Amino acid sequence: MIPVMSTTALLNRITIDPEICHGKPCIRGLRYPVDTMLELLGSGMSFDEILEDYEDLEREDLQAVLAYATQVTRINRTIPVA
Repeated sequence: MIPVMSTTALLNRITIDPEICHGKPCIRGLRYPVDTMLELLGSGMSFDEILEDYEDLEREDLQAVLAYATQVTRINRTIPVA
């Protein structure tokens, strides 16, 4: 069985440092912004394809990106824009 990290543990992999990528949320301070990884996933790349291209990333890092995006986009209500 593959061990599953808690959401808290995953979110701890996302760092925000004003000295790294102008303070954008990044994976473990590695200068891989969350939005870049989301863009790759949104373009249809699989975890395995991304991990092959970015050898210093781990599967849990990509899971952390998705967990972070979930937290950031969680809203209580929407107000239509006229």
